[in-house]
Amino acid sequence: MRNPSPHLKLIVLGAIDYAPGNTIRARIKEVSQRTFADERGRPWRFTWRTIESWWSRYRKHGRTVPQARSRSDKGRTRKVELEAVAQAIEQVLPGFHDPAPAKAQLYRACLERGLLRRDQIAPNTFNRLVGRHELLQPRSEQAEKCRQAFSKQFANQMWQADTLCGPCVRDGKLARPTRLICFIDDASRVIPHGEFFFSENSETFIQTLKMALYKRGLPEHLYTDHGSIYICREIVAICARLGIILTHAPVRDGAAKGKIERFFRTVRENFLARQLDVSSLEALNRQFSVWVEEEYHHRVHATLQMRPIDRFGLDLARLRFLPPHEVNDELFFVEESRQVKKDNTFSLLGRRLEAPRDLRGRKVQVRFDRHQPGRIIVFYKEQRMGLARPLDPVANDRPPKALAEKTGGRAGAAGPRKGA
Repeated sequence: MRNPSPHLKLIVLGAIDYAPGNTIRARIKEVSQRTFADERGRPWRFTWRTIESWWSRYRKHGRTVPQARSRSDKGRTRKVELEAVAQAIEQVLPGFHDPAPAKAQLYRACLERGLLRRDQIAPNTFNRLVGRHELLQPRSEQAEKCRQAFSKQFANQMWQADTLCGPCVRDGKLARPTRLICFIDDASRVIPHGEFFFSENSETFIQTLKMALYKRGLPEHLYTDHGSIYICREIVAICARLGIILTHAPVRDGAAKGKIERFFRTVRENFLARQLDVSSLEALNRQFSVWVEEEYHHRVHATLQMRPIDRFGLDLARLRFLPPHEVNDELFFVEESRQVKKDNTFSLLGRRLEAPRDLRGRKVQVRFDRHQPGRIIVFYKEQRMGLARPLDPVANDRPPKALAEKTGGRAGAAGPRKGA
């Protein structure tokens, strides 16, 4: 099937300007009745809808063909994380005599031990990930990788983030292991925030990130590994709202995040080696906060030759801060899409809510806090519409304000309803 050339399309669009008609659609329909010749003299006729689509695209984007879009999940697995594949390979590799077994044998071993499932990752996807990310490369070769010591010029140009296994802490009658989620500034080695949790998930990471931003300002880059909590949809959305560039270190390359790894070594040697109060999670976090603010930040750093807090203070004039505010808290809310019904309501978390404006039949985005979903903010086309309110059908049964004033506030003054 032959397609019209871009030159012919522009000739057709140019004819719209001189066609008779009072509206653009009338002129387009007039042009659709004409016959045009291309560069080879072949005749062409087009429907008015085809011409209208060319005209709309050209007016908005300066071209007559739709822009080719790449898949949003290009280069990423949808059902299994890359870290899970790497961990599965590490567990089955000791069972092979060959240090570099065939990928098919490796895949079969992962399935037999229950580390991966066939519905999670197909054989071809497994082979592609292993080859692309060099998951079978010996660690000795990784250790010989050429590296250069680097440091950012200013504070808050880049933060590194990672997680450390912490001590077991009393939780009721049981002692549960903890995880330390922590950030470090690349230039000053200041710790924006670090906190122990019983679980390592997106919610705890967002809570730590929120506190770090309020305490030390906004970083330009956030550097993490490929853990599931660092590549989830919520974190990507938060970084996009705040203008933070989210980048990830190579897989199975902990040395790429050398500064946060070196700080964790300091934590193990100078903080976790102490006699700590592990009676509660609050007590452990309180001790860690005191140690960071009063000892670590005020001790001369061997590389900087000055205290981290003093190095951070040199760049205060160029830092961007996010003051604690109700509106700023909305930047960390979870976002979901909802279709507004014809009665201007939508459902969320088992509740029926009313849209703040007339948005009937439109698809909106709602943001809310998972822990305190009392404030539901409605967005439409990236514009904040306001707060959604719980549906009150009894209040909606009252007469309109203008009618109430006209009838003296009597609800039944407009006459009996049908069926009364």
